[in-house]
Amino acid sequence: MHRIHTITTYIVLLFMLLACSHHVENAEQTDTLPPIYPDYIGVTIPCNIAPLNFGILDTDSTDRADHMQVTLKGSTGEPIIVEGEYADFPIDRWQQLLRANAGDSIMVSVVAEVGGKPIAYRPFHIHISKDTIDYGVTYRRIAPGYEVYSKMGIYERSLNTFEEKAIVENSLITGMCVNCHTVCRTNPAHQSLHIRGEHGGTMLITPSEGAEYLHTKTDTTLSQFVYPYWHPTGKYIAYSTNKTKQYFHEGRDKRIEVADVASDILIYSPGTHTIITSPLLQGDEAFETFPAFSADGRTLYFCRADARSVPEQYKDVKYDICSIAFDPATAQFGDHIDTLIHASAEGKNAVFPRPSYDGRYLMYTLSDYGTFPIWHKEADLRMVDLLTNEDITIDILNSDDTESFHNWSSTSRWVVLSSRRDDGLYTRLYFSHIDEKGRATKPFMLPQSNPARFYRESIYSYNVPDFITSPVIVPSKKEMKEGLGAN
Repeated sequence: MHRIHTITTYIVLLFMLLACSHHVENAEQTDTLPPIYPDYIGVTIPCNIAPLNFGILDTDSTDRADHMQVTLKGSTGEPIIVEGEYADFPIDRWQQLLRANAGDSIMVSVVAEVGGKPIAYRPFHIHISKDTIDYGVTYRRIAPGYEVYSKMGIYERSLNTFEEKAIVENSLITGMCVNCHTVCRTNPAHQSLHIRGEHGGTMLITPSEGAEYLHTKTDTTLSQFVYPYWHPTGKYIAYSTNKTKQYFHEGRDKRIEVADVASDILIYSPGTHTIITSPLLQGDEAFETFPAFSADGRTLYFCRADARSVPEQYKDVKYDICSIAFDPATAQFGDHIDTLIHASAEGKNAVFPRPSYDGRYLMYTLSDYGTFPIWHKEADLRMVDLLTNEDITIDILNSDDTESFHNWSSTSRWVVLSSRRDDGLYTRLYFSHIDEKGRATKPFMLPQSNPARFYRESIYSYNVPDFITSPVIVPSKKEMKEGLGAN
């Protein structure tokens, strides 16, 4: 009796599936590429990325197609055919197809009913790199706001799936702002997390010391430690100390300026609990910020601008990317500063230096002026070859809107970048492949299960992204509250 019931159930389910099937027939063939969202046409992706689900947008509206049928086909492996309001690819079959075609490409064929009209679009290809991508990324997700902190947090997202989880949220302590989270060369065994607010401080995690909660403002520093970057050994961590203010524009074209009125750079040693400074990185005559160690740990890159009176001279704040030697054996700075990117000489501004972990390239953000060009539409990414000091063309990474913060994967073959190109308002995350010759590929947006619904309904921006090679482990909420001195 049980067997008869099971067979009957299968027959009913099959009938329901067939009845609900909606094949797109008699479609008009067009040589036009499909207007898909997100735009994944011609991108290069890692062979272990989550499915690049997408929908069809009518060129005259933001409505999705009534129905679509999408076929994925590689030179090897089983093709995938999905139907529905958007392309929702099964994770297991997607990843099998990518692995089977690593180093090659898959062809994507789209047939859709748009406005009641069936259209067969010109197929396009997605290229599959053999270079895998790291386990995931971390980022701060924050809603718009200037004076009052709404819900925000530091999150991690698996790049192999769509799973996201909170590392820490500001609901932990009332009025708390969480930011400046970084790990050591994508390894979350070393972490630094800055927390602003009444019970603010720095949470530092190392394998030898465990979790420490530091109140880092001293009599000789401008502020608590922010904008961290780990030494490749994990024995040191560079910070800047900043007095930062925000200002608002009267016009519509620009919204806000966040600027330093003073800033210095130092290095902290978690093992000895000591601060390492240099007179070359302190003082009132210049702003120094955004430190980053070289791949071998013997050079500290940073941004330096002649001090200006802010806000009166805010447009005259133009940073160069400089460097100073650092000896990790003696914990001593060098005796002079070199200029790597002399942007101010050309009336430009260079910030957010990020060297690749293989020691070959350094990527940075170039804009007209300012400490934080995150609202500057002219802000673009640039890259220099550290072996030849020659500029590398990466125009494909840029758009007509803001490109700002960025980071490298553990293999230095992928970059994650922050961009407002989607709608001009919210910062989204994009990924690009960088080969051994510095050639970049068309960026693709962070995949989501239902991207149109997710991004169109989201009111959050993604800030300060970084790669991680494994899940992040942090202390319990109770331990963190006690460590920060909060009740």
